[in-house]
Amino acid sequence: MSSKVPAEPRKREKYMAIIDAALEAFAEYGYHNCQVAKIARQAGIADGTIYLYFANKEDVLVSVYREKMNEFMTQLKALLQLHTSALEKLSVLVNFHFNHLEKNPSLANFIQIQLRQSDASIRLGIAEPLKQYYQLIETLIDEGKEQGIFNPQIRTKVAREVIFGSMDEIVSCWVFSSKKYSLSKNVDDVLTILKSGLTVYQS
Repeated sequence: MSSKVPAEPRKREKYMAIIDAALEAFAEYGYHNCQVAKIARQAGIADGTIYLYFANKEDVLVSVYREKMNEFMTQLKALLQLHTSALEKLSVLVNFHFNHLEKNPSLANFIQIQLRQSDASIRLGIAEPLKQYYQLIETLIDEGKEQGIFNPQIRTKVAREVIFGSMDEIVSCWVFSSKKYSLSKNVDDVLTILKSGLTVYQS
């Protein structure tokens, strides 16, 4: 599975238009009920145009995740570079994760529901972008240990699983909830819990 990512600006623009249309189509219809024709209609192009850029619907799904995660990571890294303290970076991370998905509900729906398919090729396709996010969180944790802020006895991988897992669960609850509420209102509670578990006890 490999999308044909164009380098030429005009074709790259068309490629990204399909990516954005697919995101909305997947969120509206669901992955299994979203035929390529619906993606093409959302993008305002002929069905065959999709296949100039993507091998199949699975390829579109994986490509949407790759492109949106690239945008996510680029923005997050830029914000993290403005801080040196691991505690400040943790706050930036949690704030950005919740606020970004709250501002992009179709993306939240896509990540929490549509992306979670049992197909092995899909899992393989999304593995690398997700791994990059995991590595960023683990680097933050290691920095906190080096700064004497985070407990060095806590295993980095476990801490990353707790941080990512807690954010992921709260976003899922928000996506599936029948009640409308602010996702970002959970930031303070999440940070309080995470900081309490990660930081070295100060007597």
